[in-house]
Amino acid sequence: MTKDRVANSEMTTAINAATALGSRPLIPRRKPLTARVGLFGVGHSAYWPQFEGLLDEMHRKLAVFAGKVRAQGVEVHNFGIVDNARGAYRLRDQFMAASLDLIFCDMVTYATSATFGAIVREGDPEVDAEIAQWCAIARVLHDLKSARIGYFGHVLENMLDLQTDHTALTAAFGCHVVQTEPEDLMRHFRRVTDGDADAMKRRVLDLFDTPDPKSDPVTRKVTPEDLDIAARSAVALERFVDEQELDGLAYYYEGEPDSLMRQLVTNLIVGNSLLTAAGFPMCGEADLKTCVAMLIEDRLDIGGSFAEFHPVDFKEGFVLVGHDGPHHLNIADGKPVLRSLIKYHGKPGSGASVEFRIKEGPITMLGIGVTYGGRFKFIIGEGQSVKGPIPPTGNTNTRGFFEPDVKTFLKRWVAEGPTHHFALGIGHHGGSIQKIGEVLGLDTALISRERVR
Repeated sequence: MTKDRVANSEMTTAINAATALGSRPLIPRRKPLTARVGLFGVGHSAYWPQFEGLLDEMHRKLAVFAGKVRAQGVEVHNFGIVDNARGAYRLRDQFMAASLDLIFCDMVTYATSATFGAIVREGDPEVDAEIAQWCAIARVLHDLKSARIGYFGHVLENMLDLQTDHTALTAAFGCHVVQTEPEDLMRHFRRVTDGDADAMKRRVLDLFDTPDPKSDPVTRKVTPEDLDIAARSAVALERFVDEQELDGLAYYYEGEPDSLMRQLVTNLIVGNSLLTAAGFPMCGEADLKTCVAMLIEDRLDIGGSFAEFHPVDFKEGFVLVGHDGPHHLNIADGKPVLRSLIKYHGKPGSGASVEFRIKEGPITMLGIGVTYGGRFKFIIGEGQSVKGPIPPTGNTNTRGFFEPDVKTFLKRWVAEGPTHHFALGIGHHGGSIQKIGEVLGLDTALISRERVR
């Protein structure tokens, strides 16, 4: 496959995946996706007195382009036609005042180089796909630069790769890390009424299947007690997010054994998954970098589950991709499952846990690592989610197949120095994420179909 065909295929995939995810999602977004997009046309001032009606025709052409951009669900600011250098400098100041996330230049007719910096063709399906791709990127940048990522607790003990400089996150992405306390969450938990809990239970049972246990001895059919604590925790978590005006949360906290605090902070999985699917990435083990990666994939409207590599099946050639904790329910293959765990795997506590595999088809992983010099780096991988049995452990898992083979892919992935967690989404969107990294001035490594051929 040629480079152009790969790029065009990815843009088509991006449109189709976003449409499929956004049409009738299992859980609707709490905040709509948006971006502020500016556009202007360029021309040559000497033409207008020479050719009557030409300037009006150029404005009509620009309006057609504005309609194409507006169809992507973004806020459009049309700055009209710029036809000389003085106008270009005046427009520069207007761009700054409008706080735009993306700017399109439409070369409606001949123009000197002083009036434009990009050329866009019209009436071409490839152009429509590229407009859609860049509008999706703009939505990411719009939310990323002002996101409030909540944080409480600490990184899971011994996980050195998860340590993150909060100031560096602001410098690189624009987002702000909001320091919160688990007691802030507990305050809301204590105020949850029986009526609040019952309403959440109905909502949860409508979304999840609750089957009998299978082969895993740690799991059992979800119990009324576990469902109740999960529902109360979910109510408290939504109120906590609203109070703190958060766009995401990274946390890990254990609390005192046998305390109400431990019961609360170890039973956030259901609430986390509901919020993640609604556009609020919730990230366990206090992994702030992966919370940002999940936000990026969510704003591309491709999902963004909390994930890592699990056991590798070298005989069949796949690796299980998943994790315990928060997952993006809108990319689940079928109805997600809720199970009670007698004990969590490698962590304190017990309770309700979420299990599903993601939709079959292409997948994209985004990990954010840190280079030797302390700069963030995008590590992007593309593969396939292939249908097949997964362990019934109460955790999300998907059979991930990668080219040219799973062993070679994993070697290449690890060689880029990723954090062991990453965001997992549907569709092939490595090129779009790579562009986001370039806009942000970050190093990117794309382990894609093209590279491994």
